[in-house]
Amino acid sequence: MAQKIVTVYTDDLTGREFEDVQTHTFSLDGVNYEIDLVSDNYDKLFEALAPFISNGRKVGRSQSPGGSRKQNQDGPSAEELRTWARENDYPVNDRGRVPTSIREAYAQAH
Repeated sequence: MAQKIVTVYTDDLTGREFEDVQTHTFSLDGVNYEIDLVSDNYDKLFEALAPFISNGRKVGRSQSPGGSRKQNQDGPSAEELRTWARENDYPVNDRGRVPTSIREAYAQAH
């Protein structure tokens, strides 16, 4: 007997199926949240939080399950990563979060 496993990615905000859904994390009042969004909905989330982020204070970076930091605070900016990605034939959006795969490729190249 053969089995076929199908993974369906859905945007948590709309409930619609998409291929390019990414998981994003954020914290509020000491509670960590995770949400799966397409880039347009992530942009909406980021724009809604932008005034609070720009006026808030950073208190540290969260760590990935393996204990390593998710992103180097002193690393390249999102725009620097996008420029590098385009120069090296990686597809990247003009706005929103730069995918981890591009950050990792950049780190390996440098």
